[in-house]
Amino acid sequence: MRRDSIASVGHHFFIGLKPSPVLDAQDRALLAELQPAGVILFKSNFRHDLPYEAWLEIHARLINDIRAATGRPHMWIGIDHEGGRVCRTPLPITRFDYAVHLAHQSAKVGAAMGRELASLGINLDFAPVLDIHTNPANPVIGPRAFGPTPDAVIAAALPFIEALQNENVLACGKHFPGHGDTSIDSHLGLPSQPLDLNALRARELKPFASAIKAGLSMIMTSHILYPAVDPVSPVTLSRRFLTGILREELGFEGVAISDDIGMGAMKGVFDDPESAVRLISAGSDMVMVCAHFTDSSRARGFAEAIVAARDQGRLDSDILARSKARVENLLSRAATNDVHPLPENTFRAHAGIAKLYEAETVEVV
Repeated sequence: MRRDSIASVGHHFFIGLKPSPVLDAQDRALLAELQPAGVILFKSNFRHDLPYEAWLEIHARLINDIRAATGRPHMWIGIDHEGGRVCRTPLPITRFDYAVHLAHQSAKVGAAMGRELASLGINLDFAPVLDIHTNPANPVIGPRAFGPTPDAVIAAALPFIEALQNENVLACGKHFPGHGDTSIDSHLGLPSQPLDLNALRARELKPFASAIKAGLSMIMTSHILYPAVDPVSPVTLSRRFLTGILREELGFEGVAISDDIGMGAMKGVFDDPESAVRLISAGSDMVMVCAHFTDSSRARGFAEAIVAARDQGRLDSDILARSKARVENLLSRAATNDVHPLPENTFRAHAGIAKLYEAETVEVV
């Protein structure tokens, strides 16, 4: 397969890097060959042991190297930046507390996060969580949600999205159709929920529906099985969820991206590269392949499978064309934020907006 072949489907991929603040040679080659639409940064892609000016200089080189290697006129530099333990960046980037403690100041927090992330060259935040905290035993969402009811989540999430995006950082709502009532961490295993579609409509889907009506243009899908809605496929690969519910019922016309396919919930599923074809056929647009749980170079095999399915006519050309258009249209509006230092008084002001988080953050949540 020619080197330029998989680049023809690079817009369907978001890639994680090896745990280094310097672009690894293998990652550089993957970015050049695949030309993915986005790269996601994690805690280990920053230096946490240096003063602000020093780590920012190293970070600026990383961002420049990513863009140069990928060679796209527009691309996403993304990050999970929610608050609480879900914070990858070193100080003095403001460490806000979990979303549940930020709900009444969500617009101010969104603006502060957006300004700080934009100063790091980031133009996409995988936030906010649109899940509802309904299960006290939930091991992975809990205080990451803005509240325990649809109305509480909607009231906080919509102002957060608007404020974040006003700072040239795209918001991505997650985890469709709702991860708040699960009792299994999808990083470790596949949750299975008994809720039927009417129950989802009455609760879990409401924040997503409201955010879509308000113009949210990117949504992350979840690795959850809902047997009463689709007894065979988890949401990640479910045409019932991704086309029937997300696109046709809720009217979502933006970009749908998977959660990391290396997570425990997908163990074995993506061993077959054809799963990437299933994902696109189901109505999603982008495959997330990070390096923490798996080898991100697996993206080559996924891309080759998509190219082969396209060229052999096994992947519906209309579905593929619509998916490409959604990604390219949103990419064309992506800001290219330059890395630059912020003054100390900016961080001081941001620290006074809402409750801060003082415990250790984590590599992956």
